[in-house]
Amino acid sequence: MFLKNTAARNFCALSAVRCGITEKKMTENCVTPHRGKVLTMDTMNPNIKRVEYAVRGPIVQRAVELERELREGAKKPFSEVIKANIGDAHAMGQKPITFLRQVLALCSYPDLLNEDHFPDDAKLRARRILQACGGGSIGAYSMSQGLECVRQDVARYIERRDGGIRSDPSNIYLSTGASDAIVTMLKLLVSGEGSTRTGVMISIPQYPLYSAALAELGAVQINYYLNEEQCWSLDVSELRQALTAARKHCRPRALCIINPGNPTGQVQSKKCIEDVIRFAAEERLFLMADEVYQDNIYAEGCKFHSFKKVLFEMGPEFSNTVELASFHSTSKCYMGECGFRGGYMEVINLDPAVKAQLLKLVSVRLCPPVPGQALMDLVVNPPQEGEPSHPQFIKERTAVLSSLAERARLVEQLLNSIPGISCNPVQGAMYSFPRINIPERAIKEAQAMGQAPDMFYCLRLLEETGICLVPGSGFGQKDGTYHFRMTILPPTEKLEVLLSKLKEFHQRFTREYS
Repeated sequence: MFLKNTAARNFCALSAVRCGITEKKMTENCVTPHRGKVLTMDTMNPNIKRVEYAVRGPIVQRAVELERELREGAKKPFSEVIKANIGDAHAMGQKPITFLRQVLALCSYPDLLNEDHFPDDAKLRARRILQACGGGSIGAYSMSQGLECVRQDVARYIERRDGGIRSDPSNIYLSTGASDAIVTMLKLLVSGEGSTRTGVMISIPQYPLYSAALAELGAVQINYYLNEEQCWSLDVSELRQALTAARKHCRPRALCIINPGNPTGQVQSKKCIEDVIRFAAEERLFLMADEVYQDNIYAEGCKFHSFKKVLFEMGPEFSNTVELASFHSTSKCYMGECGFRGGYMEVINLDPAVKAQLLKLVSVRLCPPVPGQALMDLVVNPPQEGEPSHPQFIKERTAVLSSLAERARLVEQLLNSIPGISCNPVQGAMYSFPRINIPERAIKEAQAMGQAPDMFYCLRLLEETGICLVPGSGFGQKDGTYHFRMTILPPTEKLEVLLSKLKEFHQRFTREYS
């Protein structure tokens, strides 16, 4: 490109003279119309090429294309695409909780505080949040760690949840959803090269955020397998075996647990959590507890136990030494407010010098979205008994969780009624992860096309029925087994349609390749 500005050209000419470059040569250097790209597949960060994220991968991209084709009048064997691939509650038709949206509306447009049709407790929450914001506006930056009043409310919530175990607001970091905090903590943990590279233990099946983040950071992914035959339970002997094998080629430093599980929907027992904590203490591993589904418990006899509570109940031997980061979010549970990107992380026993580095790291991003912080505050500080919004809040919250429990049972029951598909009980979270029997001929055809067999299956399912699921290969699974992840979020009537179509497809697919 030519330098058109006279002052700029004169500056370049003067610089060229000082460097002994002729004006002709300078012009040749400035004009490079056929220069290749600076950023190419060969020059880009090689770690990025290893990143995969199945829940928004090729299946979902094709689903979006099919939706566009349907809008444009294309003839398909279905009238709509049913997306059961991602835990996006509101996209599946779940209604927002009234109180949450009322306060957010008041925070977004404070003139509404003068209106009579908002309850007093909603106005009180909004005024408190706005007073904590610069200029009284949620459009202002907050402190990098998050609004002080919100972190105080998060700490009080954790204390109530865990039976009075103290929570320090200085250990709370508000975040852009839980995902942002998880990646931030992984950034702090990852170091080394070659055999000293950091290894991070993640469950298989796993949520692809973990494998994607580890690939991007150049860390070593250490797989430990959940036991499908025992309702996706976690066995410490499996952890120990995976750790021993990994130490030959990396330095294991962290253990990630998702409870309740995604994509597998299991709820860990208190004894299991105790065993995991002992293992982490013995092997000097940093614990990361992803607890974003803590309100989503459906199965009889199951209960959510936070890692922090169990840790402190085990006594000072563990509570004073085991390093723990736990995560929560506004995106799941009864709220389903994915788009606001609200979340938090609590850290326990973090080295004070590392804590200062953590604050520096989160400061680079200025602050989490303030509307998401406000929403997080409402999740941890909802209407209390005696406040005007309490009856409606409890009614709506109960209705959402009861409906999810009903759908969890329905999905398990109907999937198990399909010959060739088996599904463990959906004890919690928002997903089922059934095993599918794929005929040998279909497996060979998929492999000839360079596709994983369950990807081949799910693509056929999408093209023939409009049902969008995620193949199990995107989450990890034992060799020789095939699965898909399906959310339980679609309304009951749509779930029944989805599962009926799935049954017809699976029977047709099996006949075709038998």
